[in-house]
Amino acid sequence: MTDEVYLDYQSAKPVDPRVLDAMLPFFTERFGNAASLHGVGDRATAALEESRARVAAFIGAEPDEVIFTSGATESNNLALIGYANRNKRAGDHVIISEVDHISIHNIGKYLEKAEFKVGKVPPDQFGRINPAKLRSRITDDTILVSVGWASNEIGTVQPIAEIAEMLKGTGVALHVDAVAAEGQLPIDMREVPVDLLTLSSNDIYGPPGLGALYIRKGVKLGPIMMGGGQERGLRSGTEPLPLIVGMAEAADISAAEMAADAARMAAMRDRLISAVLSTIPDSHLNGHPTLRLPNNAHFRFEGVEGESLLLSMRDEGIAVSTGSACSSKTLEPSHTLISCGLLHEEAHGSLEFTFGRFSKDSDIDRVMEVLPGIVLRLRRMSPLYKTD
Repeated sequence: MTDEVYLDYQSAKPVDPRVLDAMLPFFTERFGNAASLHGVGDRATAALEESRARVAAFIGAEPDEVIFTSGATESNNLALIGYANRNKRAGDHVIISEVDHISIHNIGKYLEKAEFKVGKVPPDQFGRINPAKLRSRITDDTILVSVGWASNEIGTVQPIAEIAEMLKGTGVALHVDAVAAEGQLPIDMREVPVDLLTLSSNDIYGPPGLGALYIRKGVKLGPIMMGGGQERGLRSGTEPLPLIVGMAEAADISAAEMAADAARMAAMRDRLISAVLSTIPDSHLNGHPTLRLPNNAHFRFEGVEGESLLLSMRDEGIAVSTGSACSSKTLEPSHTLISCGLLHEEAHGSLEFTFGRFSKDSDIDRVMEVLPGIVLRLRRMSPLYKTD
């Protein structure tokens, strides 16, 4: 990647070298199965529980409120399906946000097939959920609400504290997918009464293939995968100790460096937004203008197709995205942008830039060297763009 500009940090992040250094001994000298009843197993158990405590501290939780999974998708499945199945006697209605990650939407479809009712709450034009509008959709049968802490696509940050406060006393549990926000915004379960919280290792520069689920004390789930009963019986399977140690190290680094990283990325984000909007005619910022993730700049360009933009940028050695990497294989427009009120042709003309820990100011210089010319060239070929 030495000759490439990588501005797609929301889809994948490199493992921080310091994290890799912490992991390496657990592949060889310090290997072990925490379920084994001997010295090697005891040492593995000690490393596992120490790592659990470090990940819990990252979000202001107790160690026994955190279980490890194979990633954010599994955490989301366990949270929604596990909670719905375990609490079906209390009700069969689940509410999700229209701008949530595609994994949440697909879990919603699964729940509907399992005879649950799934309602969706729409956002405003900036992709932000109004707590009062959400409250109006709660019925006597509602048992669970799921809203992402921030949009992985357009970067809009949701009023999670207000939503959590609004749900107090309703008997409705709140699940929050925090993957897009973790490591960029402070997340503290002592301050915000969330019941279930999804985390991803790679999104804080830890190893891929690992996630975690926070489960507030007293919240009951049913397992969705059967096996040997690890992770409090909720997530069976031998714990991948090297990955767990890596996530713990990544969490410590993120906690220590979050404020500085966020400020640096926000400065780059704002510089790119200003340069694009002032240089390229008929360009627009998607998402909230101020209540957005520090690393996210998401644009739409009139008269241009997003995939053509992405491929043209790739030819210039610049890696960006048209939206969620988990749904980029489809030709359908972004459900997030459509929910914000954009027309299909407007949603198709969008491009997402996400900065990260290793981004440089020169990355923006390179983008602005080529992006205006690419947009101009594509518009000249487009029947959708009319010039005066």
